[in-house]
Amino acid sequence: MDRARRPRSVLAALTAALLTVPALTALSSPAGATDADLAVNGGFESGLTGWTCTAGTTVDSPVHGGRSALQAASAGSDNAQCTQTVTVQPDAQYTLSGYVRGSYVYLGANGTGTTDVSAWTQSAPDWQKLSTTFRTGPATTKVTIYTHGWYGTGAYQADDITLVGPGGSGTGPPPAAPAGLKTTSVTSSSVGLSWSAVTGATNYALYRDGARIQTVTGTSATVSGLAASTAYSFRVTAVNAAGESAKSAAVTATTNAGTGGSPSDLPAHALVGYLHASFANGAGYARLADVPDSWDVIDLAFGEPTSATSGDIRFNRCPDGGTSRTSEAESGGECPGEESDADFKAAIEAKQAAGKKVLISIGGQNGQVQLTTTAARDAFVSSVSKIIDTWGLDGLDVDFEGHSLSLNANDTDFKNPTTPVVVNLISALKTLKAKYGTKFVLTMAPETFFVQNGYQFYGTGKWGGQDPRCGAYLPVIHALRDDLTLLHVQDYNSGPIMGLDNQYHSMGGAEFHIAMTDMLLTGFPVAGDSTNVFPPLRPDQVAIGMPASTNAGNGYVSPAEVTKTLDCLTKKTNCGSYSTHGTWPGLRGLMAWSINWDRFANGEFQKTFDGYFG
Repeated sequence: MDRARRPRSVLAALTAALLTVPALTALSSPAGATDADLAVNGGFESGLTGWTCTAGTTVDSPVHGGRSALQAASAGSDNAQCTQTVTVQPDAQYTLSGYVRGSYVYLGANGTGTTDVSAWTQSAPDWQKLSTTFRTGPATTKVTIYTHGWYGTGAYQADDITLVGPGGSGTGPPPAAPAGLKTTSVTSSSVGLSWSAVTGATNYALYRDGARIQTVTGTSATVSGLAASTAYSFRVTAVNAAGESAKSAAVTATTNAGTGGSPSDLPAHALVGYLHASFANGAGYARLADVPDSWDVIDLAFGEPTSATSGDIRFNRCPDGGTSRTSEAESGGECPGEESDADFKAAIEAKQAAGKKVLISIGGQNGQVQLTTTAARDAFVSSVSKIIDTWGLDGLDVDFEGHSLSLNANDTDFKNPTTPVVVNLISALKTLKAKYGTKFVLTMAPETFFVQNGYQFYGTGKWGGQDPRCGAYLPVIHALRDDLTLLHVQDYNSGPIMGLDNQYHSMGGAEFHIAMTDMLLTGFPVAGDSTNVFPPLRPDQVAIGMPASTNAGNGYVSPAEVTKTLDCLTKKTNCGSYSTHGTWPGLRGLMAWSINWDRFANGEFQKTFDGYFG
C-alpha cells in the first residue's frame, strides 16, 4: 500500500513477462447416461487391473485424481506402453482422454476400423490433459487404447484415462442410479460417503461439485484434501460395460472448522481497513475516533524501519514523530487537526472496548524490511513489541512489499525455506505470537506477485533467470498458517496472474478477485510441481484486498462487482465464466486500502460491505 495514488507496480510488468508453466486442469465428466466411460480402472485405483504394461507400476504420488496413478519408465528399447482392449459399437463416436506428466507422453487408440488416433505432449512438468476422438468402422467391435512414453526419455505418469462413448453390443443396459448416498464422517479436510450397491455395477464414479474426482469398486469412499468450513456437493454414479447411470441425488456436507490462528471474538464476517496514521496524502487525515463502527480491524499505517536491514521498527505519527506530542496545536503540517497522543491512545481503547482490533502495520511501499541477520530479527521483535505495548495494540499486520522478501537461488522448497530474510521473519513472527498468546492478531497483506504468482514461478526457478521475489511470501504464510488470523492479498496494482483454470486474469472485475481467492482456498502446486502443493487456507483466514475507490489504486471495482465476487465465493452464484473449486460461506470478508480513501469516496466500500453482510 502506498501513500499516494500508486502507479502500476513494476511487479505487474514482471508478472506479465515471465514464462508459462503448465498446471492444473479441470476434470471431465461423461457425455451422458447413454454414453459411458468404457475404460476399466482408468484411474489406476486398483493397481494395473485391466491393463497390460511392458513396464509400469502404480504410485500414490504424484496423482491427478483419487489415490493412485500409473508410473512407467521408458528405456532405450522400451517405450513403457500400457494397453487395454475395450468392447465398442460399430460406427460410433468415442472420445479418449487422460492426464499425463513427463516428456514425450502419448495417448491413443488402435484398431478403430477407420483412422487410428493419438495425442501427445513434448513436455508436461505438471498434469496435462490429452484428448482425441475417433469413429469406429462398420464392423469394429473392439479397440485397443494405450499410453506410452518415448525410448530413453525416463519415467512418465498417467491418470484418469477415460474412453467415453456407447457400450459394446451384448453388454445389456447401463445400471440404475445409486440410492442412499449419505455422509459417514466429516472432518476439517475430508468427507466420508457411502451408498447402496447397484445390481450389475462394476464400479462407481464419485462427483464433487459436478467434477468427477475418483472411481471406486466398493460402495464407500473418503474424499480428502478439502478446505475447512466449506460446503461441498457430492453425487455418485454406477458404471458397467454398457455405460454409466444417471447421477444419484446430491448430498451436501460442510467440513468442520480448522484450529488456530483466529481470535474467537473476531466477527464471522469482518471489514479490514488501513488508517493513514503516519501520513495523510490526498485522502486527508482521519482521526481514529471518527472511524465508522463498520471497520472491524483497523491497521495503523505504517511502522517503518530506521534502515532496510536494521530490523528496528518505529511508529512515528503524522507528521514528525508524535510520541512526544501533547496537544493538537503541535500537529500542524501534513495532518492539521490531528489528535494528541493521549486522545489517540484513548481512541484505541474505545475501539477495543467496542470489539474492534487495532494493529500496527509494518512496511508499506516505502518501508522495506529485510531481516538479513539474527540481530535484525531480534531488533524487529524488540521494537515491534515496544510499539504494541506503548499503544496497547491487538497485534501486527505484515505488509512487506518491494524488495523486503526474495529467495536465494538454492531455496526451492517453500515448506523448508533457507533464505535468511524469510527464515528470520518466520522466527520473529512466531516469537511475537508466543509472547502475546492466543489473542494476538496476526495478519498479512502481500501482493499477488509474492503469492498467487507462485503457481507458475517460485524464486529464480530451476534454471535461474526468474525474479527471486516470485512466490516469496509462500514459505512465510505456510509456516505461520496455524498462527495466522487473516491473509488479505492485495488484489490491486497487479499484473495478469494465471488462475487454476490456466488462464490469465486481469484486474478490473469480479473474475480477478474470484480467481485469486479460489487459489488461496483451494491450494495449488508451486511452480507447477504437483508434488509440492501449497495447501488451502481456511475460509475464516481469508479476506479479499481491494482499493476502496478509484483514487486508492489500480484495480478498483464497482459495488456491483464486489457483490458478484462475494456471491460467487460464498454461494457459488453470479460467477460468470469462472468455475470455483468450492463454496466458502465462511469467507472472512474484505480488506480495503484504505479507510481514508473510502472516507474520501463517501464511504462507498464500507456501505457495500454493510449492505452485503448486514
